[in-house]
Amino acid sequence: MKKEQDQDLIFSSRSARNRLERKKKRTRSIVVSVVVVVLVAVLSAGYVLFDLQRQFNSKSNTVALSFSDAEEQARPIKDPDDKSMNILLLGVDHADEDTTQSAALNEAVSQRSDSMMLVHIPEDRSQVYVMSMVRDMYVDIPGYGMNKLNAAISLGGVPLLMQTVEGLFDTKLDHLAMIDFEGFRELSTALGGVTVDNEIPFTANDTDYFYPAGDITLQGDRALRFVRERKSFTNGDYQRVANQRKFISAAANQVLSSNTLANPVKLYEIVDKVSPYLTFDQNFDAATLVGLGLQLKNVDTKNMKMFTMPTAGTSTSADGQSIELASELAIAQISDALQTDRMANYLQENPPETP
Repeated sequence: MKKEQDQDLIFSSRSARNRLERKKKRTRSIVVSVVVVVLVAVLSAGYVLFDLQRQFNSKSNTVALSFSDAEEQARPIKDPDDKSMNILLLGVDHADEDTTQSAALNEAVSQRSDSMMLVHIPEDRSQVYVMSMVRDMYVDIPGYGMNKLNAAISLGGVPLLMQTVEGLFDTKLDHLAMIDFEGFRELSTALGGVTVDNEIPFTANDTDYFYPAGDITLQGDRALRFVRERKSFTNGDYQRVANQRKFISAAANQVLSSNTLANPVKLYEIVDKVSPYLTFDQNFDAATLVGLGLQLKNVDTKNMKMFTMPTAGTSTSADGQSIELASELAIAQISDALQTDRMANYLQENPPETP
């Protein structure tokens, strides 16, 4: 472990970033999209369920989350009676890395995450809450001092990122799920294209891919670039996250459509194409996903709660980095909501900003 860096940094004040105006969208997390696909098999014949689980387990990736004795002891303690579930959901992008897919997903130290979400599933399984965390949020990284949240992966891999998020909210994470952005391309191809309502017309940077406003159908490389693009927008990463949510929501709607559910060949194709781009911790296999899916069968997937964690505006660190200041109030409120399983109350008292 490196010695903890000096945390007494001088910030140059800037005006707080204007909150993005976003329309209310029906959204779902990547994890739940996968659960839905596998859950379909439960409704089918027994051998279909077995084959789909076997295919998923054989093609998806597994990452072992190992902590030293000291690190394990420093992690928050979860009450054995607490049956709520917290999942760290990461979107990773290896577009600039010259590595194979499986090697890239399992080489945690070399990874960077372009999308980080904390998924909270309450004990009564009545809802699913998906909180996006801004990757440039300036936080304390155990053993390294203050830095951007995203830096935890390059400094110590996924385990260090988990420790950082757990320390931020004083809440233990139960599972990890990752998807490489290449998986968006394969999912769009398996579905025969994904139609989204694009609000902002743009041409992807350094390409001739133009995305007009209105309903557009995305497939293959154009789908992949849609969820990756940030340089074309004045609000950069914020719009990219919004577009990722839009794509996931549209894709999930198509997975849940009667045309897909009634087509076992299509279901197998989705699992076959997308599974290699998914990584889960060693205890989060297909059987666990099926069990979770059954527990969530009464959740209204059209009204799942997705929001972005509030920050305290932009600033600049002593070494010249553009950063997002963490909101101490939001951290305290969300920590309490996670620890007491009262996320519904938090959102009721602090509704996400909308137009």
